[in-house]
Amino acid sequence: MALLHNRISNKELKEKLMKETFQRTTISFYRYFTVQNPQKYRDDLYKTLKDLQVFGRIYIATEGINAQISVPTHHLEAFKELIENTEGLQNLRLNIAVYDGKGLNDEVQQGKSFWVLKIKVRDKIVADGIIDPSFSMERKGKYVNAAEMNQLLEDPQTIVIDMRNHYEFEVGHFTNAVEIPSDTFREQLPMAAEMMQAHKDKNIIMYCTGGIRCEKASAYMLHEGFNNVFHLEGGIINYAKQIKEQSLTAKFIGKNFVFDDRLGERVTEDVIANCHQCGKPCDHHTNCKNDGCHLLFIQCKECADAFDGCCSIDCKETIHLPLERQEAFRKGIDKGRNIFNKSQARLRPKLNELINKSEFDVK
Repeated sequence: MALLHNRISNKELKEKLMKETFQRTTISFYRYFTVQNPQKYRDDLYKTLKDLQVFGRIYIATEGINAQISVPTHHLEAFKELIENTEGLQNLRLNIAVYDGKGLNDEVQQGKSFWVLKIKVRDKIVADGIIDPSFSMERKGKYVNAAEMNQLLEDPQTIVIDMRNHYEFEVGHFTNAVEIPSDTFREQLPMAAEMMQAHKDKNIIMYCTGGIRCEKASAYMLHEGFNNVFHLEGGIINYAKQIKEQSLTAKFIGKNFVFDDRLGERVTEDVIANCHQCGKPCDHHTNCKNDGCHLLFIQCKECADAFDGCCSIDCKETIHLPLERQEAFRKGIDKGRNIFNKSQARLRPKLNELINKSEFDVK
């Protein structure tokens, strides 16, 4: 019987990945469709993708599939054929990542964004908090492509809603987009409907990174009684691809945050965010190098050098301790979703205090 789970350590897997002599292509895709037996579907898919040396994370639920993966480029056509012959995935749109040549980590930028294949069965492919049994994904908003999106954005009767988290919105978004001020998608759905109650007669466009959240959000808005609901097909990833191919004006400014180790794809040269430590214009996300913290935050190169890639003086000092002491500090710590965002504004005074100390001064 084929082994259906990885048994090799992450350290070995990463070392093996970096020794690969071939290129990889980073791809994301999703589809809402009924999966009768998610566990069997998961196991069958694991066996076939493992044979093609596919890495990444995939979620399977009765409502469909959500995937972010990397495929050896020389296996790309075989992968596409496999997908075409997989139940429920015919004519699937694949969002293929763009390498801009400007990443701080060229290995990651060139497709080495995952080092293991993980396929998990979940209750839903997007945690939405919806418990109403009458809600259905069969009725959803109208797809719009890049050209249609641009056209609708010129209409004063259009409201565009960003269904992503603050840390994503912070580095890039559509002009005049409305941010839903919450950290979780399940909280954003009812909040978006409430915020738009006075605009039910307007065009409501939902968008997100790759389309999966805004597609469900559009179905939710229709369920809540809205009528003129649209969602951006393929999300920002597909929009960026289309405006480049069709030489369209970009209405999205800045960088699109992505959920692999690249942490971003640049759409325009605009830098609309700031370093969370010194305040300089910067949109480079990173994780604090202290494994007991691992905070996701924005850090410029100067601050990365000054703090050794950490978010604070405390974390900088911690990473230089003996490993056994670091492990002792980490014991029992649940980092959870440790993200520098609006709801964690309590972190900002701490960072500002550290920045103002005499130990650190970036001009």
